[in-house]
Amino acid sequence: MLAAEGIPINLHLPCIESEAEARVRNTSEVVGRLLALTAVAVKGEGLDRASVDRFVRAHDIRRWLSAAELAFIKVPRPSAHDRLQFSWRYEAAWVLLWALRHVDGQLGPPRAICDVASLVRTVRDTNDLAVLGLRPANDILNEADLIYRCHWAVREAQLRGKPTPAGLEPGVTMERHHALNWLIGYCDADWDDVTTDT
Repeated sequence: MLAAEGIPINLHLPCIESEAEARVRNTSEVVGRLLALTAVAVKGEGLDRASVDRFVRAHDIRRWLSAAELAFIKVPRPSAHDRLQFSWRYEAAWVLLWALRHVDGQLGPPRAICDVASLVRTVRDTNDLAVLGLRPANDILNEADLIYRCHWAVREAQLRGKPTPAGLEPGVTMERHHALNWLIGYCDADWDDVTTDT
């Protein structure tokens, strides 16, 4: 697939965990993380604090927020830098929405930003985000392996001062990698501590 997509390949990258080794998060954890990511992303995009606070209370999100997310939520007027960083979380949220079967097909190579309006609408209007269940672990692991290899190609180009290959979007790549590594329990890390090793 990488070759067909024109994405450089590192034949020396190790395989990611197998289905037997990975600890895919449970449906409840995925829904909670999706809600937390959506809350910080809409605040990052500029939704007023009162509306964000209502959303957090209405969905009992506070317990799902990481330490960094909770600190961001509490700041009345976050910096432009912090707002931008947290608005990128839509891309991580999209991965979890996909894992919960609310996005059709495969994620595929990270070339474009997600459909933010669809994501927000689905999270806002779906009473039970867990209703469809999680995708099979093998599907999630396939996407985790693909993003791992795509992220290597992005970082390699950056290190060599070359353009990003095959139209890959670096920000989308990083956020997807973070979300997928969290989803498969990479190094058993909590959200704020997840790494995106390549």
